[in-house]
Amino acid sequence: MANYQIALFTFTLSGDRSIGPTALTELWMRACGTSDVGVDRKESHREGRPVYTLYASRNLADLQGVETRLRTLLESAHLNASISPVYR
Repeated sequence: MANYQIALFTFTLSGDRSIGPTALTELWMRACGTSDVGVDRKESHREGRPVYTLYASRNLADLQGVETRLRTLLESAHLNASISPVYR
């Protein structure tokens, strides 16, 4: 993750579902329409499951469109996600 990238979304997956860093990066690049992205996964004792964080340039345009594409792509991958925007 580059220094000029900021966290835009966090999410958790339901049940025991998971997604690897390569697949998540590819999905996130498709949602953003750019390869200038980063992803992170941290175990959360509070959530009881991993919390994924998605990063991109602070200049990324149309964040609502990006969020819509992200939700659609996660659904298409059969990943039920609870997404929280960080950028608002």
